[in-house]
Amino acid sequence: MTIATGPPLPTYHTPVVLARRFLTGGVVGTSPAALVVGGIVENVPLLVTGLVLPAVYGLLFFLAGTPRRAREAAVVPRTALATIESLEAVRGDPSDIPVRFELTVAPDDGPAYRVEITQDINLVDLSDYRPRGVVVVQYPPDRPWRVRIVKRPTPEWEGRAASARVDSAPGTVRVAAPPEDRAFGFVALLGLLLGAVVVVLLFRVDLFDRDDTTKWLSAAPPPVSSPSSTTVVTSVSATVELGSGQSFLDKGELDRTVSSLTRGGGARQALTVVVQEHLLSIVFSPTDRQTPGFDLRALPYDRFPALVEEATNTLGVHSPRTWQITADRLTGSLAIRVVVTGAEGTASLEAEGQGKVVRRMPAR
Repeated sequence: MTIATGPPLPTYHTPVVLARRFLTGGVVGTSPAALVVGGIVENVPLLVTGLVLPAVYGLLFFLAGTPRRAREAAVVPRTALATIESLEAVRGDPSDIPVRFELTVAPDDGPAYRVEITQDINLVDLSDYRPRGVVVVQYPPDRPWRVRIVKRPTPEWEGRAASARVDSAPGTVRVAAPPEDRAFGFVALLGLLLGAVVVVLLFRVDLFDRDDTTKWLSAAPPPVSSPSSTTVVTSVSATVELGSGQSFLDKGELDRTVSSLTRGGGARQALTVVVQEHLLSIVFSPTDRQTPGFDLRALPYDRFPALVEEATNTLGVHSPRTWQITADRLTGSLAIRVVVTGAEGTASLEAEGQGKVVRRMPAR
């Protein structure tokens, strides 16, 4: 991050952050690998590990960040005036809508600077915000890019905003969250690859030396390939990989894919479903064991794009790099979890079987 004037801002390139990115990448790589390998070799503990690992890591990640959040909450925010350079509604909603603001912030004790933020504004109050209008904002002293518009300022600040005029700051004094060094992306990718490789190596004997491997492959439909996707189905799992330029968030893509997998096979019970940008992984419930499966056709696939959009737009991850949807019935009822990782950290939300969000965990 650069600022034309003013004191230097703190750096976040620390070994602790590198280690955290490595662990996050390791969990993201290990979990799907454990689900797929566990389904192929019919190893229930490995399947459970693949399902539980992201939840446990998310909980530990949340608890580890508690002291930092407490320190940040103890910092008294600064109050300042700001002028609205431009605003744009991100998407429509019956009540509150996310609005992207371009602001010039003018602190009383420092130089003015530009910043871009996204904040939910009630549809009734949207007319109160106009280009060149002056508003009251607050931000942490050590993180001036985390600006929030104060919707109900004190009478003193409300009076100042009504009579003040704030000149626009040039674009060269724009403030933004510190960009991550390439090392951060590299260690996250390294962790992801190592996590997947470790699972495969640990169970390589079960994967490649099983006597019934030939029986599975001969009984299963042959791999289906097309210019846009590749599908591999066995008696215990299914994997569908889309080609470049496609996404499972495209309208109707998931429904079409699942319909092709279940065509002629009745109501196949799934143990877990994992969806990523270009990859769909399904582990079917073993027919000879009592496992908490669910009808593969029962998931609200039409709600998946909206869940990912909510996780990326409202939980503090403004620059999402990866996302993953996991559906299972480990807790007894069907649960859908969305995990989004970006420069700001990892955020997640959980929805019930119909796609209604019941829990949110913002990035901090």
